[in-house]
Amino acid sequence: MTKPLIGVLALQGGVAEHLAALERSGADARPVRRPEELAAVHGIVVPGGESTTMTRLLDTFELYEPLRERLAAGLPAYGSCAGMIMLSGEVLDEGRKPPAVRPLGALDIVVRRNAFGRQVDSFETDLDFAGIPDGPVHAVFIRAPWVEKVGADVEVLATVPDDPDNTGRNEAAGRMVQQGPVLATSFHPELVGGDERVHRYFVKIVQARLNTAAQA
Repeated sequence: MTKPLIGVLALQGGVAEHLAALERSGADARPVRRPEELAAVHGIVVPGGESTTMTRLLDTFELYEPLRERLAAGLPAYGSCAGMIMLSGEVLDEGRKPPAVRPLGALDIVVRRNAFGRQVDSFETDLDFAGIPDGPVHAVFIRAPWVEKVGADVEVLATVPDDPDNTGRNEAAGRMVQQGPVLATSFHPELVGGDERVHRYFVKIVQARLNTAAQA
């Protein structure tokens, strides 16, 4: 069985943390900064960071179109926080013209940037996930987006619990969503040391695609 090679888009954000979590989850992990590195991987992680900056850097490193094309062709992908924004189909960005973020269109979702507030509004909570066993996952939200709308083919795997502090988070906030081989969370599982269940879930997606291709 071929061991999956999973890239982490290494333009900004928690690249080292994602690489380490993927290695502990049974994958070979490599940073991706150039189109030829992207061409070699079986899956890609788009980490957190700042989505407007990430949009500019994808163009600077000539990665935007190659990444968009590979995603359209079925490349498995996982995006955390800003990565969710980049993988989305539409970003609500307070009416900026031109839009500050150019999403890649891999997920049929509409997201709102910085929906939980500023850095000081970051928080942590425990979430139950469909498809992830062994109890709740501890989730770290930092200037996180939330999902305003999902398409018919998108599966919602987790939502933030009812808002005890009455801060106005809607029931869509903080989702973990999946559409085919593309997964996204509005939180940062790479920051929770010792719990790689989200990364293992993604590695299984990539491995399943590899196994199917090998049998074809």
